[in-house]
Amino acid sequence: MQTYDAVVERTDAPSDRPREILDVRSLGPPGPLAKTLETLTDRSDDIVLVQRNDRVPQFLYPKLEDRGYAYETVERADEIVTIIWRE
Repeated sequence: MQTYDAVVERTDAPSDRPREILDVRSLGPPGPLAKTLETLTDRSDDIVLVQRNDRVPQFLYPKLEDRGYAYETVERADEIVTIIWRE
Protein backbone atom coordinates (compact mmCIF):
# COMPACT_ATOMS: atom_id res chain seq x y z
CA MET A 1 0.00 0.00 0.00
CA GLN A 2 2.88 2.40 0.64
CA THR A 3 3.48 2.96 -3.06
CA TYR A 4 -0.17 4.00 -3.43
CA ASP A 5 -0.17 6.28 -0.39
CA ALA A 6 1.81 8.84 -2.38
CA VAL A 7 -0.62 8.54 -5.30
CA VAL A 8 -3.65 9.03 -3.06
CA GLU A 9 -2.01 12.02 -1.36
CA ARG A 10 -1.75 13.72 -4.78
CA THR A 11 -5.55 13.72 -5.04
CA ASP A 12 -8.43 15.31 -3.14
CA ALA A 13 -9.41 11.94 -1.65
CA PRO A 14 -9.89 11.93 2.12
CA SER A 15 -6.66 10.98 3.87
CA ASP A 16 -8.32 9.77 7.07
CA ARG A 17 -10.33 6.88 5.58
CA PRO A 18 -9.38 3.24 5.10
CA ARG A 19 -8.10 2.32 1.65
CA GLU A 20 -8.52 -0.78 -0.42
CA ILE A 21 -6.63 -1.68 -3.59
CA LEU A 22 -8.49 -3.30 -6.46
CA ASP A 23 -6.30 -4.63 -9.28
CA VAL A 24 -8.31 -5.05 -12.49
CA ARG A 25 -5.40 -4.98 -14.94
CA SER A 26 -5.87 -8.61 -15.95
CA LEU A 27 -9.58 -8.24 -16.76
CA GLY A 28 -10.83 -7.53 -20.26
CA PRO A 29 -13.73 -5.12 -20.83
CA PRO A 30 -16.25 -4.83 -19.24
CA GLY A 31 -14.64 -6.70 -16.34
CA PRO A 32 -12.89 -3.72 -14.70
CA LEU A 33 -16.06 -1.65 -14.72
CA ALA A 34 -18.23 -4.45 -13.35
CA LYS A 35 -15.70 -5.48 -10.68
CA THR A 36 -15.22 -1.90 -9.51
CA LEU A 37 -18.94 -1.20 -9.20
CA GLU A 38 -19.47 -4.54 -7.44
CA THR A 39 -16.67 -3.77 -4.98
CA LEU A 40 -18.07 -0.33 -4.21
CA THR A 41 -21.51 -1.83 -3.59
CA ASP A 42 -20.08 -4.38 -1.16
CA ARG A 43 -18.04 -1.86 0.87
CA SER A 44 -18.96 0.86 3.33
CA ASP A 45 -19.18 4.43 2.11
CA ASP A 46 -16.10 5.48 4.07
CA ILE A 47 -13.67 3.39 1.98
CA VAL A 48 -11.27 4.96 -0.50
CA LEU A 49 -10.92 2.53 -3.38
CA VAL A 50 -7.64 2.50 -5.31
CA GLN A 51 -8.29 0.92 -8.70
CA ARG A 52 -5.24 -0.30 -10.65
CA ASN A 53 -5.92 -0.58 -14.37
CA ASP A 54 -4.00 -0.80 -17.63
CA ARG A 55 -6.24 1.77 -19.32
CA VAL A 56 -8.20 4.89 -18.41
CA PRO A 57 -11.62 3.71 -17.19
CA GLN A 58 -13.57 6.24 -19.25
CA PHE A 59 -16.84 4.27 -19.18
CA LEU A 60 -16.64 4.01 -15.39
CA TYR A 61 -16.64 7.77 -14.80
CA PRO A 62 -20.31 8.50 -15.63
CA LYS A 63 -21.42 5.51 -13.57
CA LEU A 64 -19.45 6.78 -10.57
CA GLU A 65 -20.95 10.24 -10.99
CA ASP A 66 -24.47 8.78 -11.19
CA ARG A 67 -23.85 6.97 -7.89
CA GLY A 68 -22.44 10.01 -6.08
CA TYR A 69 -18.75 9.07 -6.07
CA ALA A 70 -15.84 11.42 -6.58
CA TYR A 71 -12.75 10.17 -8.37
CA GLU A 72 -9.37 11.18 -9.72
CA THR A 73 -7.16 9.29 -12.11
CA VAL A 74 -3.37 9.37 -11.97
CA GLU A 75 -1.36 8.02 -14.87
CA ARG A 76 1.83 6.24 -13.86
CA ALA A 77 4.51 4.79 -16.11
CA ASP A 78 3.15 1.24 -15.93
CA GLU A 79 -0.51 1.64 -14.93
CA ILE A 80 -3.50 3.91 -14.51
CA VAL A 81 -4.62 4.46 -10.91
CA THR A 82 -8.12 5.75 -10.21
CA ILE A 83 -8.91 6.85 -6.67
CA ILE A 84 -12.64 6.60 -5.83
CA TRP A 85 -14.44 7.87 -2.75
CA ARG A 86 -17.84 9.01 -1.57
CA GLU A 87 -17.99 12.70 -0.68
